[in-house]
Amino acid sequence: MSDPTRVMWMRGGTSKGGYFLKDDLPADIAARDAFLLRAMGSPDPRQIDGMGGSDPLTSKVAVISKSERPGIDVDYLFLQVFVDKPIVTDAQNCGNILAGVGPFAIERGLVPAQDSETRVTIYMMNTGQIAVATIETPSGRVRYDGAARIDGVPGTAAPIPLEFRETAGSSCGALLPTGNACDIVNGVPVTLIDNGMPCVVMKAEDVGAAGYESRDELDGASDLKARIEAIRLAVGERMTLGDVREKSVPKMMLVAPPRDGGAVTVRSFIPHRAHASIGVLGAVSVATACLIEGSPAAQVASIPGGARKTLSVEHPTGEMSCVMETDADGQVTSAAILRTARKLMDGEIFA
Repeated sequence: MSDPTRVMWMRGGTSKGGYFLKDDLPADIAARDAFLLRAMGSPDPRQIDGMGGSDPLTSKVAVISKSERPGIDVDYLFLQVFVDKPIVTDAQNCGNILAGVGPFAIERGLVPAQDSETRVTIYMMNTGQIAVATIETPSGRVRYDGAARIDGVPGTAAPIPLEFRETAGSSCGALLPTGNACDIVNGVPVTLIDNGMPCVVMKAEDVGAAGYESRDELDGASDLKARIEAIRLAVGERMTLGDVREKSVPKMMLVAPPRDGGAVTVRSFIPHRAHASIGVLGAVSVATACLIEGSPAAQVASIPGGARKTLSVEHPTGEMSCVMETDADGQVTSAAILRTARKLMDGEIFA
């Protein structure tokens, strides 16, 4: 067992995990990863001997430090700790855990709190992207209670708007790594896209699904999961991600026409289990795919007019609204989303 290590446990968006200062973790990556596996209780489907919640959405880590980059407040490294495998990966961002980075940075004194609200500019080390979080700080203290509601989280909390900058091609080098709005993979039309999260977007009906199934129904559909996993393995090289067998990207997105007045319905695999809702940057990538002429998503989506479009992405537990700015050519120039966060515990962990 290690010496006690300071940590804050937070809900960020529809995820939950441990938030650490970089200097509080081992500098050696192998030692750091071993520590985090012990902290979460992995590999074990129950994660009974650690803080993980037996779900990829609750087995996450944020590593945060004061930034030396011009115009940036903090550097944020996201780490996904696998539940049932001894793997810790930095192959992706997490926009939900991102929601807790601003409050944590203020609580730890990395960013001075302003009166009323504090903007925190965050460099996402996984992909080199920048996000700006706006945190309510009345009287110079982080406020967690409020009236904002996000689907997938009971109750309400203070709103945390997240604005994303320069997200296109963050992991794959280009918004469309193959240059195509539509590729055919294993006989299925797909869009290979990366607007903050590498995703493979396809119509649910093209892989034998309806697109409106529950999470449990999808997790029990072994033939469907095998089919989309075969597609995922086939596109790794095309997306410049290499061999993705032991990676958490790309995410697999099954889209269908909206049912509740939104722009599109999606069922997300992350990548081997169905998501209870959808990841923030996954939603941004899907919303972007809906705006690309000739893509499978565009064929089923209902798109509002105007240069500033709010696209409601429907998911199993509700919806997530993405505010997309487009230029005269219809290209996406920026994306923003609303999240919330809550501090759950601040203390020490023994691993």
